[in-house]
Amino acid sequence: MAERRARSRTAAEAREARALTQDAHALPEDAHSRLERTIGQQVRRHRQEMAMTLLDLARTTGLSPGMLSKIENGQISPSLATLRALSGALNVPITALFHGYDKRGEATFVKAGHGLDIQRRGTRAGHQYQLLGHGAEGPVTVEPYLVTLTQESDVFPLFQHDGLEMIYILSGKVGYRHGDRVYTMEPGDSLFFDATVNHGPELLLELPIRLLSVISYARG
Repeated sequence: MAERRARSRTAAEAREARALTQDAHALPEDAHSRLERTIGQQVRRHRQEMAMTLLDLARTTGLSPGMLSKIENGQISPSLATLRALSGALNVPITALFHGYDKRGEATFVKAGHGLDIQRRGTRAGHQYQLLGHGAEGPVTVEPYLVTLTQESDVFPLFQHDGLEMIYILSGKVGYRHGDRVYTMEPGDSLFFDATVNHGPELLLELPIRLLSVISYARG
């Protein structure tokens, strides 16, 4: 009986050793590998939330630290029994280990110079606004703009709208008004402010001026 248990343990260790030698980078980028990564990420997240080390989790589940490391890195597929042991040790339902698997993140890719030209109310000649992305879902709308100021204007635009805004200067020099203050801004400077207060470029000190503007507000 003892010899049989020893052979069984040796066979199990051999299977684990083969699994540990798998090259994660050689796995195809398919639904199966995405599922492995999802499970691994959730195991690591819940383990860290419980302030557990890999050794702590290994002692609780009976799995080796090496096997757990491979699971967390999405390099092997845990069995149903392993998932049960993990969910029990982490005090979460098994379904929590699959959280986010079917989620498809939203992304917008814009090639240089291909942003959507926007005519904002109050925009003057020589003030170009290019919308770089726009989220279609969620409770908050975020609008990133690339703003280019190339000409002097008799009257500079002052904007006022819902939400928050941040501007970041890429090139040039501008005196940017927010409320009763004017900030002299150069490349690398940023300003984060309440957009319900009057704001806008007031002094075009060094042209051309290029800046990033990110506006966020609650979706109506």
